[in-house]
Amino acid sequence: MAQLWGGRFTKETDQLVYEFNASIGFDQRLFAEDIMGSKAHVKMLAKQGILTEEERDAILAGLEGIQADVLSGALPITSEYEDIHSFVEANLIDRIGDAGKKLHTGRSRNDQVALDMRLYTRSQVEHTQTLLHHLLETILHIMEEHTQTIMPGFTHLQKAQPITLAHHMGAYFEMFRRDVSRLEDIYKRMNYCPLGSGALAGTTYPLDREYTAQLLDFYGPTQNSMDGVSDRDYLIEYLSALATIMMHLSRFSEEVIIWNSNEYRFIEIDDAYSTGSSIMPQKKNPDIAELVRGKTGRVYGALMSLLTTMKGIPLAYNKDMQEDKELSFDAMDTANGCIQLFDGMLATMTFRRDVMEKSAKHGFTNATDAADYLVNHGVPFRDAHGIVGQIVLYCIDKGIAIDDMSLEELQEISPVFEQDIYEAISMDTCVNKRLTIGAPGKEAMDRVIASYREYLKK
Repeated sequence: MAQLWGGRFTKETDQLVYEFNASIGFDQRLFAEDIMGSKAHVKMLAKQGILTEEERDAILAGLEGIQADVLSGALPITSEYEDIHSFVEANLIDRIGDAGKKLHTGRSRNDQVALDMRLYTRSQVEHTQTLLHHLLETILHIMEEHTQTIMPGFTHLQKAQPITLAHHMGAYFEMFRRDVSRLEDIYKRMNYCPLGSGALAGTTYPLDREYTAQLLDFYGPTQNSMDGVSDRDYLIEYLSALATIMMHLSRFSEEVIIWNSNEYRFIEIDDAYSTGSSIMPQKKNPDIAELVRGKTGRVYGALMSLLTTMKGIPLAYNKDMQEDKELSFDAMDTANGCIQLFDGMLATMTFRRDVMEKSAKHGFTNATDAADYLVNHGVPFRDAHGIVGQIVLYCIDKGIAIDDMSLEELQEISPVFEQDIYEAISMDTCVNKRLTIGAPGKEAMDRVIASYREYLKK
């Protein structure tokens, strides 16, 4: 058992206890961050005269050699080490001798792991931002192509009013743009360096924490050493943001699943992003959308797990905090993978314009506009609402759309109708006369799309 804290103890840890306590199985993911943090720490120690330049150079060369050998496969990370920090330090001492024993000067495993996890999470936040940016590009491209693709808008999963595919996609653009904004806020709050906090009370060594923070691209050092080693707010915030992203992806996936059904046929999912049935040859299943929807609960679980872990922990560091990693790593992998796969599915999807428009027309989505027509001709709204309700019942009985009724049929229900009713309730009119910002009319959508394009350029 490779342990760096054995001086206080007279016998070895029980093997079962050791395995239960060890984190090497999952925190080896922090290897690159551990090397990065150690390099910055050593450079700072030499700058402050705590290490000689020769010791600094030997340690840096040793760390770079370990990193190269791990990446090449020449040096495997094994379970004989308790954690990734022990692995790096033990191998450094083996390679360069006594100079390696000075690596940990002025540092605790508490601020070391706090740094590693913060560095790793910071890189993951940036990765998620990049993936979302690409997804937004995909959504915007669809919007640009479909400003005049008419489809039904829904409330309660019932056809409500006609909109365009661009308008529908714009709602998801707004959701994912808010997700990007949340990640930007998280980055700003989390980008402070805990290294130099020590176990909880700092250190008597004359560390230059500002310099260490600068080397690692932080805004500056954390301002309280107890909070520095025990803060996991940034990780909770990131998991919360991932949970929200997954909720948005899940809503979108649910619509893809519905649109892909035989009853709707609004879309055709590319063969590369769907699967068949082992027994039913006619099936083409939206598995990616279903898995994204299913994996949402997995990310929620990670957030709830960390919130529950942290809720009863007194200051400062406690071993419970080791539980911040496994589920968080899984949530990061899951969410980022889902964004990427959903993006690919969406980018290769075919939208069936004719089916969408027919669905809007035969779903009485222009009923509100028929009522508005009556109101504009002097009929009180409540009376107009009742008249159009009678028209809808008539159409359902006949199996036709409102547009299919003759003028004589319309006038039998209300003599107010004139020939211009057909233009007033055409799908194009119903959509394009809605010109306020945020509405589906083409002029309004063109302005919004232009603003989205500017946003993505920035």
